[in-house]
Amino acid sequence: MIKKISAIVLSLLVLTACSTTSNNDDKSIKIASHMEPMTTVVEIAMKELEKEGYKPELVAVNDNVAANLALNNKEIDANFFQHVPYMTQFNEANKGNLVGIQAIYNAKVGFYAKDLKNISELPSNAKIAIPNDGVNQARALLILHDNNIIKLSNPSHDATLKDVEATDIQFVEVDLLTLSHAYAEVDLVFNYPTYIKEVGLTPSDALLLENDTANYYSISLVAREDNKDSDKIKALQKAMTSDAVKEFLSNEQNSKTLLPAF
Repeated sequence: MIKKISAIVLSLLVLTACSTTSNNDDKSIKIASHMEPMTTVVEIAMKELEKEGYKPELVAVNDNVAANLALNNKEIDANFFQHVPYMTQFNEANKGNLVGIQAIYNAKVGFYAKDLKNISELPSNAKIAIPNDGVNQARALLILHDNNIIKLSNPSHDATLKDVEATDIQFVEVDLLTLSHAYAEVDLVFNYPTYIKEVGLTPSDALLLENDTANYYSISLVAREDNKDSDKIKALQKAMTSDAVKEFLSNEQNSKTLLPAF
């Protein structure tokens, strides 16, 4: 009888220990991001999460694909660097199950030139650098179309270079993260404020800016199908849309490059 009771007590202790470990794990949240202001947004949200007893961790990544692979492989709980169209493109190419959770801000994207003061100076055979990924390339082409630099037969979010009607313009396709390196080598380059600041520029220096202020391209918090409704992701969403985050996004410096989306 004593042996049986001892066995039961031991079993309960093991179960309690496992339960405690599980609960501790549930309080840990790993979020991948890179570059300002995205990393600062995450750091501000982390302070909000700590108030709720969570143990958040900012995971540094080198590029966008790595951040999505890590999330898709369940190495992290969420990431913050992309808009939903880019995420959807990743899902289609990698059989991913990533989902957009919350739009956080809209970046003021546009085109920049090293040697031009006005877009009217753009030569007819200009060399223009645009992103090499489909989603951001379409975004760049739509800005050129809206400003009568080119004409698209399909002016939509699915536009490609094949939709550009006859023109002498030469397009150079470049990885999004290295577009700022093309700034000195082409007549016009598309870029995000996060990356173009590498060469000391802000949207106020752009020759062309995107007119669309909808949330289609909002930089968003992204998680997975299997964890999107979990308590930790709900807590993260609340923290990412806190007053502290909104105040940061709306400060004098950031208001020059972005608009809050919540």
